[in-house]
Amino acid sequence: MTESTAAHHNPAATLGAPADTRAGGRGGGAAALTVARVVLALFFGFSAFAKLIAHETAIESFDRMGWNQAAMYIIGGLEMAGAVALLIPVLAGVAAMAFCGLMAGASIVQLTLLDRVNAIMPALLIVLLVLIARERRDRTADLFALIRRHA
Repeated sequence: MTESTAAHHNPAATLGAPADTRAGGRGGGAAALTVARVVLALFFGFSAFAKLIAHETAIESFDRMGWNQAAMYIIGGLEMAGAVALLIPVLAGVAAMAFCGLMAGASIVQLTLLDRVNAIMPALLIVLLVLIARERRDRTADLFALIRRHA
């Protein structure tokens, strides 16, 4: 049984396998998306950290929106969980999809409550996150198949 046949019958067999053994090699695009995942994980991690330690700039932003500090901590926690998940290959696709939702919300908040000109940044991040989610779709499918099998 070949590795790809074994992976088809047992999704757990591929969850830890390096992407180049699963896809027959990685191109420059996949390598660039790996770098993008790490950079985004750092970006979201720093953003989360500011919220979780209640940095004055985070408090000020949430005050401007009229949201309480509980919302700041919840969003910070979601960002931190997503940042860590972006670094775990089997979770990276799910994290990228979840961040698309979070960034869509951030764009709406920027457009309606804060500075309209800043709404472009979360929208641009969505494009990158969609590319990451697409590149990780096989691992995401493997993860969902494993969860379904054990549910």
